Amino acid sequence: MAGLSEPRVTTRPKSETVLVIGCGMIAREVLAVREKLGLDHIELTCLPAEFHYRPDRIAPAMDKAIAEARAEGYGSIFVGYADCGTGGALDRICEKHGVERIAGPHCFAFYQGLSNFDRIGDADMTSFYMTDFLCRQFDAFFIKPLKLDKHPELIKDFFGNYEKLVYLAQTDDAELEKVAIRAAAMLGLTYEKRRTGYGDLEPALAALRDAG
Repeated sequence: MAGLSEPRVTTRPKSETVLVIGCGMIAREVLAVREKLGLDHIELTCLPAEFHYRPDRIAPAMDKAIAEARAEGYGSIFVGYADCGTGGALDRICEKHGVERIAGPHCFAFYQGLSNFDRIGDADMTSFYMTDFLCRQFDAFFIKPLKLDKHPELIKDFFGNYEKLVYLAQTDDAELEKVAIRAAAMLGLTYEKRRTGYGDLEPALAALRDAG
């Protein structure tokens, strides 16, 4: 499937396999849940993580990816995205192909659990979220593209409306938390850690147990 990561190889025929076409930002987490729950009938392929910042590209790329997967003979397909800024365009693609996606507006919501996110959403309006992935990729996703290493005066322009950095931690990784703490200090934000684990991602994948 051109432009995507290679699906994880299994011994099952594709007709008995569930292919998750997901966001590259949650690839590690999908595989971790797959391993934890013993979902060996699930394969994963991902669209580029950078689409997080280019949501207009998600729906067209997903449309193509689903069509290619159908042509390759996959029996079941699950979309490993929330709406993620597509404004309903991804839902229209899911409806077109008769597939489902992870519920919610974005990964920051489903990691916390949609009910929790709905409860605290208004209070988090000025919060800047980070996840394990964004901690690992902080330089690549924020520092370098925004040129904050060369122009730290831009921090106020980009982050001046935030008040707090909230680290939504999928794992207990001290090194990742150090990145989040340093990021909060650099951006001039207060810091909060929430140990979310995989949130609603886990039950969403668990529901695929009998789909293959």
